[in-house]
Amino acid sequence: MKLCVALDLESKNECLNLASELKGLDLWLKVGLRAYLRDGAKFIEELKNIGDFKIFLDLKVHDIPNTMADACEVISKLGVDMINLHASSGRVAMSTVMERLAKLPNRPLVLGVSALTSFDEPTFREIYSADIGDSVSRFSKIAYECGLDGMVCSVFESLAIKNATNDKLITLTPGIRPFGEASNDQKRVANLEMAIQNRSDFIVVGRPIYQVQKPNEIAAKILSYINS
Repeated sequence: MKLCVALDLESKNECLNLASELKGLDLWLKVGLRAYLRDGAKFIEELKNIGDFKIFLDLKVHDIPNTMADACEVISKLGVDMINLHASSGRVAMSTVMERLAKLPNRPLVLGVSALTSFDEPTFREIYSADIGDSVSRFSKIAYECGLDGMVCSVFESLAIKNATNDKLITLTPGIRPFGEASNDQKRVANLEMAIQNRSDFIVVGRPIYQVQKPNEIAAKILSYINS
């Protein structure tokens, strides 16, 4: 299991300072939509210059197939290590993206977004007219058949995804509150023990790390727990 720290702070300098504090730890950094729109591609370079970090660019691409392929090709050339797209974009879109990226000498890992962890059952059904579990399994099977490397999901869907597809399919699980911290705007949250039990390959942790006085200490504590 890998730890991925979300750089969701209000300014570029705060994000860079957090990365500096985490330097030397074996973890990934997640750059989200706000940070990327605010700070641009140069921000990725600055993070790489701070330390030997792997970068997950979390833009959740969703559009018509060729536009998605164009966008994913561009962001794949930024030197990031993992990107994502909405699995609800469909089979043609995901296949088009993977066919395009296969032409690159070194493509990043590509994950499909299943159901955002801000959804609960009533709000998900309002949009998709289906249960979360059934939809996540269906999205994951299509994504796997299209050649994606993994899925973004809640901890509660991780095992079901692996069982429905392949044990080696990566699951990245946001909404992790390592030691029972407040869930905030997330609905389907989990702690470290639950993530381990459900065989998450990547856990994303944001506020429980960057809202404390010594982020490096809590990050090191999480790494110690998941590696023990």
